[in-house]
Amino acid sequence: MTKWAVVVSEERFSQERLYASRFVPGAELPAGDEALLVAALEEPVVFGVARADGAGRLQYTVNLIDAPLPFTGKAGPLEPGAHRIDDAAFGAVSGTGEAPAKKTWLVSVDLPIEASSPAEAVREFWAYVRDLGPAELPAFVWPVGDELAMQAFVLGAEANQDPEEE
Repeated sequence: MTKWAVVVSEERFSQERLYASRFVPGAELPAGDEALLVAALEEPVVFGVARADGAGRLQYTVNLIDAPLPFTGKAGPLEPGAHRIDDAAFGAVSGTGEAPAKKTWLVSVDLPIEASSPAEAVREFWAYVRDLGPAELPAFVWPVGDELAMQAFVLGAEANQDPEEE
């Protein structure tokens, strides 16, 4: 099996941070090959380890999106695409990333909507979600059983929603 660094643009990395996905569109790698998922930032970071499925997709085996690691496998600016790397460069990163323990979270988006029927209210809700999206619409998240720990997130980052605290 060949080891790869699959470099994605800063824009694609931002999309990965916003929308959880099991698969990352990637270069056409042979099924079973493994890849470090690298964001082409000013200082490149590894945001996951993945395995190619042979259909042009990479399936996460380790997701490091919330705690990316520095990528030191190649000097200079990185171009998006698949780049071969040696086993040592791959192992230096893939062996350090462990997926954090999962727990159950509640996520909520609350919008006051005026409508003449429940069905219309639901349609308006989804229209707001689609139009505003994660750049403007805060989502509230808290661990199950600890509602007092609720936090607002915008664009995948914690965002203070209390105008009196700014």
